[in-house]
Amino acid sequence: MAKKRIGILTGGGDVAGLNAVIKSVTYRGSEDDIEVVGLRRGWEALTHLNLDDPNSRSHYVIPLNRENTRTIDRRGGTVLHSSRVNPSKIQKLPDHLVDNDVPVSLSTDGGIATKTWDLTSRVLANLSGLGIEHLIAIGGDDTLSYAAKLNELGVKIIAIPKTMDNDVRNTEYCIGFSTAITRASDAIQRQRTTVGSHERIGIFRVFGRDAGFTALYTAYATSIRCVIPEYKVDLDKLIQLLIEDKRANPSNYALIVLSEGAQWEGYKLREYGEPDAFGHRKKANVAESLADEIKQRTGEETITSDLTYDLRSGDPDFIDKLVALTFGNMAYDAMLESKSGLMSALVEGRYDLVPIPDAKLGPRKLDVASSYNTERYRPLYANKQGLPIFLNRAS
Repeated sequence: MAKKRIGILTGGGDVAGLNAVIKSVTYRGSEDDIEVVGLRRGWEALTHLNLDDPNSRSHYVIPLNRENTRTIDRRGGTVLHSSRVNPSKIQKLPDHLVDNDVPVSLSTDGGIATKTWDLTSRVLANLSGLGIEHLIAIGGDDTLSYAAKLNELGVKIIAIPKTMDNDVRNTEYCIGFSTAITRASDAIQRQRTTVGSHERIGIFRVFGRDAGFTALYTAYATSIRCVIPEYKVDLDKLIQLLIEDKRANPSNYALIVLSEGAQWEGYKLREYGEPDAFGHRKKANVAESLADEIKQRTGEETITSDLTYDLRSGDPDFIDKLVALTFGNMAYDAMLESKSGLMSALVEGRYDLVPIPDAKLGPRKLDVASSYNTERYRPLYANKQGLPIFLNRAS
């Protein structure tokens, strides 16, 4: 009798903790005589794989076992690698599909017509050809939106949320978040010496396109001000508060952390570059924009620091390793019970299995009223009794 076979992939941006999930699933599979197949480069593995080409197979598929996953949980990133591929909107067909009858659609962006192809039929065919009976998909909103689509098409799939933005719905925690805050806090604490030595205003930019969790929790841990996407601050008031902080500090400096999607009245968020497979373009550096405003309005010198990619790099901290291992084991247990359409999660501070979020609802956002001091542009520190450990509820 053929062994049961499951697949696992990581999509979108890497974060610390992904390898711990991969190892936990692989080790559990070895105990139950279940084959675990790693799908390399996210959804690209299932759209670009050519089952008839051995080189393509080795490029996109790797059997996982105790030997090749034994030490991977000690490192950050993902040994399966990743990509930002949306199988529903492939912008360039792989060579072996060019002459095939693949559904095509046209979209217009800025007056330019763009062709995209929906390779969902290839995804289903490749899953079947590989003999994968159950799929575990690890990712953020974009990756999990396609996981939800596969579930609707009958694919047995379990999701695991990861993003240092911590903005996946239905869960209070996503893998990578704790390490990101740890990295940001460490960087800010180190850079205090330079900002203070030059008596300037230090402006730090972190990820957070739509939600301010990373900026807010970094500010919470380092006791500095922050600006988040969920609330437009008054720029004059913000600058005045920073000047007051600087003058009140014996070392004559001040600090602030901004989400990449931070905004203030009158500020128009600028984007550049080609949109990715999920329609996201890169955002102009909001820290540089704030630095320019401060210089023009007050003459004060600033130091800007873009912490974004550093926050997702390196080894996972204790919380990310703990949650990643647990999320992986929960997903495996759900797979054993033939469950589908569910996601490992933390709800009210407890581990739970919840539905994969509805992509149409968009990312989870901060509850400004309970989290953010809109007068002082700081986190709220009071009245935390009764909240889960990560201070914001899943819903």
